[in-house]
Amino acid sequence: MLTRHSDEELLDSYSQTVSGVFQKTSSAVVNIEVKKPRAGGGSGFVLTPDGFIVTNSHVVHGAHAMEVTFADGRRLEARLIGDDPHTDLAVVRVGLQGLNYVPLGDSSRLRVGQIAVAIGNPYGFQCTLTAGVISALGRSMRSQSGRLIEQIIQTDASLNPGNSGGPLFNSRGEVVGVNTAIILPAQGICFAIPSNTAKFIVGQLLHHGRIECGYIGIMGQNVPLPKGIIHVDKAPVESGVSVMGLEPDSPADRAGLLPGDIIVAMDGQLVTGMDDLHRILGVQAIGRRFLLTIIRGFEKMAVPIVPQSHQ
Repeated sequence: MLTRHSDEELLDSYSQTVSGVFQKTSSAVVNIEVKKPRAGGGSGFVLTPDGFIVTNSHVVHGAHAMEVTFADGRRLEARLIGDDPHTDLAVVRVGLQGLNYVPLGDSSRLRVGQIAVAIGNPYGFQCTLTAGVISALGRSMRSQSGRLIEQIIQTDASLNPGNSGGPLFNSRGEVVGVNTAIILPAQGICFAIPSNTAKFIVGQLLHHGRIECGYIGIMGQNVPLPKGIIHVDKAPVESGVSVMGLEPDSPADRAGLLPGDIIVAMDGQLVTGMDDLHRILGVQAIGRRFLLTIIRGFEKMAVPIVPQSHQ
């Protein structure tokens, strides 16, 4: 049984850990004010000493002016480097060198129950810290673009409007997530985009200013199929994507797809709806040859297709 003394030591150890994260990282957390048809703002964090800052796409998308405020009170104009509404991530830059910055950690090593520390600017209250634990891993949620974001981190570290785009830290002061959403009026249910997703997306934004996704050029609609009508790799398929239309000279058009075809798999991966298709058609799909499994009439067919680059 723990004694009173050991209880106090445990609490003190926790407090020292959380306080240590704040002391180590808070100077790299910024407030972002934006001017667009509807003014707003959020948080962000300095990723590199030469002024690149990560935040949420929904904070800066469509802004015609941005101002970043640092913890020491410095205010600077920022410019958008690139944003990706599908993953709700963005990069902006300020014209300063030698900034304090925080590294992206490895979100694949997260475990439910470990300490999570969020720092941001809820309702404009500069550099506010909240702490909790990782509540769940592998959640899915929709971005404002309607695309599904996967491997979302759930935490009970309290977030409020203005925290969006701020960092979620582990006990070592590494960014393991980018805070993105809350559920109102729920308490203690908050979400962050994992740092491993951010590493890839931010890298693309820094190099290209945008995210290139695989594109085949169809207008699709989720449709149910009669149970047992088709199997792919011995798995029963109960739904797919119906081709409602094709863009001229697109990969789908050149592959010979027709309106009314139903896509049910891509290289053996089941396509039960548009979310599956979007997931398969990521950056790594560009230029790669796939075999689409489709149903045309009452016949199952395999159609080769090569997705091309499309923003």
